[in-house]
Amino acid sequence: MMRGYSLEQDLRLLFNNPKYSDIEIICKDEKKLYASRIILAARSEVFDGLLYNGMKESYENQITFPTIYSSGMEIILEYAYIGSIKKESLTKDNIIEAFNTADYFQLVKLQEFIMKTIKYTIKDNYKNNYLPELLSKAVDIMVLSEDNILLNLLVETVATIPLNTIEFGRLSIKALQYLLSCTHKKKKPFATPEYEVFRYSAILVAKNISNNTYKILIKLLPTLEQLENSIKVNNKLITNHKKLARELESLVKFIDFKRIKEQIITDIIEPLEITPTVIVYRSNNKVFNNIRGISCLYEFAYVWDRSTCGSNLLIEDNGKVVTAKKDCTSRQFVRTKIEFEDEGVIEWNVIIKKDGRAWIGVCASENFNYNLAADDSKVLGIGYIGPNSKYFSPFEDNTIITCHLDMNKRTCTFTVNDKKYQGLLTWDPSSKVYPLVSLLYPGQLQIQPFSYNK
Repeated sequence: MMRGYSLEQDLRLLFNNPKYSDIEIICKDEKKLYASRIILAARSEVFDGLLYNGMKESYENQITFPTIYSSGMEIILEYAYIGSIKKESLTKDNIIEAFNTADYFQLVKLQEFIMKTIKYTIKDNYKNNYLPELLSKAVDIMVLSEDNILLNLLVETVATIPLNTIEFGRLSIKALQYLLSCTHKKKKPFATPEYEVFRYSAILVAKNISNNTYKILIKLLPTLEQLENSIKVNNKLITNHKKLARELESLVKFIDFKRIKEQIITDIIEPLEITPTVIVYRSNNKVFNNIRGISCLYEFAYVWDRSTCGSNLLIEDNGKVVTAKKDCTSRQFVRTKIEFEDEGVIEWNVIIKKDGRAWIGVCASENFNYNLAADDSKVLGIGYIGPNSKYFSPFEDNTIITCHLDMNKRTCTFTVNDKKYQGLLTWDPSSKVYPLVSLLYPGQLQIQPFSYNK
């Protein structure tokens, strides 16, 4: 391409080109990069101070950065020369180094661009992103500070991913410790029940010790879902349990055993002999939610629970859609897996794909028959209950109903197609609440996230 047509294209010819450089940059990984001291000084006050300070750096043709990797420095040079960064230049392998290096050279605009890139990654690909890896790398190379906006973003987002969905090895022990320390006894959104926090921590440490220890502990620590299905546990002793206990100490101090059922502590955790005596942590669990902070609701939580579903209902689309089968001529119910008993205002949408005399609300009881018409004392909601419904005639297709659940006031209200329904429903303050719907053939309902506020 001829020069003179594009300033950006011409400047890229100068970027990391020995022919047009008067200084070599040596990075931590000993990779050598090439640059012009005039351009660097013009673009960064830090470079200006380093290269024109009257000391030896002002005259030598080489400068060394023993704490900066070349992957981060290359992004700095691209930004210094071009004034922008191509999106494809930032990858999961260099984005943390790039942000850290931009901070070192006080390139605020570049930091802002990197933050936007990470936020887009979170928004566009929440469930399959590489945030656990980013957090692991960040805590490894950054100064751990509550003022670090990137660390805060990574912690806040990883906290809303259930730990049991993150493969072992993606999140380092150091990163997990930092995550737990930042969320311990704090009112922040969190997705993982405290027992699962303990389980993930113990198995992660075990995997770091040996593959054999990892395989044994996987069998000895069932998931909550397996415990609910009465999976029998063989309390086999771990031969190197003392070593496991020592290496687990840094994580255990950030686990709130008060949020774990006493029977699980007695039957599952204590026999392993890998924690301090946790008898002191036991208490009446009616006081505590089993999830620290605020039980958050992101997309993964908005799914119907197959184990609490009427027999003539079909759950599809990864749990987001429930459809009444042809033989569903008598009203049946389904609720979500998520339960609420902590403080906060939670909202979600139910979309009427096909009506089938739908009913939308919450269930304030765990003892519920999902195949039978509801006892009015156990449900709160709006919709078509029967021929003499005092709430609504059947909803039109594609109606959007927003449920507003205020756990602080113990109230529930509804918005139908942006029009607020005036009825205010209340329940026993001590009750847990589950999102619930019911329908008849040919009904079809979809649940989706809306928002969560403290």
